[in-house]
Amino acid sequence: MTQEFFQLWVYLSASPLFGLTATLAAYSVGLELARRFRFHAAVNPVVVAVAILVIVLQLTGVDYPRYFDGAQFVHFMLGPATVALAVPLLAHLPTLKRYRWSVLVALLMGGASSALSAVGIAWALGASQQTILSIVPKSVTAPIAMGISEQIGGNPALTAVYCISTGVLGAVLAQYVFRAARIHSWLAQGFTLGVVAHGIGTARAFQQNAEAGAFAGLALGLHGLIAAVVIPVIVAVIMD
Repeated sequence: MTQEFFQLWVYLSASPLFGLTATLAAYSVGLELARRFRFHAAVNPVVVAVAILVIVLQLTGVDYPRYFDGAQFVHFMLGPATVALAVPLLAHLPTLKRYRWSVLVALLMGGASSALSAVGIAWALGASQQTILSIVPKSVTAPIAMGISEQIGGNPALTAVYCISTGVLGAVLAQYVFRAARIHSWLAQGFTLGVVAHGIGTARAFQQNAEAGAFAGLALGLHGLIAAVVIPVIVAVIMD
C-alpha cells in the first residue's frame, strides 16, 4: 500500500495533474467540514481549501507556477460558472423588472463605497501607490479584479489576496450586519453579498436562499462589468 501511494505521488508531483488533484481534494475536505458545521459562515470551504493547499505546497516544496499548471483548469471554469449564474436569475426576472431602478442605484452606490472606503483606509495608513491601486477592485470577482489591477498598475497577485479576504469577511460578517440593520429581504441580502463579497458571497447567498443567490449572481456580474469599464477610466483621469 505504501509503495503504491509513493508511486502515485511520484506520478502526480511530476505532472500537471498534481495541481488539479490537490485543488479538488482540498475543496472536498473544506466542503465536508462546512457540512459538518451546518454551513456556518465562519467555516468557509474556500478558506479551508486555501489553508490546506498552502500547507501541502509548503510541505512538498512545489512552487506556485508548477501547481498552477494543473490548477489552471479550475481557473478556466470560473468564466463559465459566472455566466451560469444567469440561469437561476431567469426564474426571478419579474422581480428584477419590478426593482430595476433600486437595483441599479444599489449597485452604483455599493460598488463606489466599497472601493472608496478601501482606498481611503489604505491611503490613511500610508500604503504605497501600487498597494492602493491593487486594492481598488477588491470587491469585484477575482478574475476580473486581477485584470483591472494589471491594467491600472496594481499587483494582480496582491489583488487576488484582497479579493479572497474581502469575500470571506463579507460572507462571515454579513449575517450579523443584516440582523443588526433588520434587513430581512432575501433580494436585498443577496444583492448586497454579490456587490461587496463577489463569488464567495454569492456562494454563501445560495446556501441561504435561492432568491438571494440569484440576485447575488446578478450583482456579481453587473459589478464586474461596470468596474472593468469605469475603474480604469477614473484611475487614468486622476493620475493623468
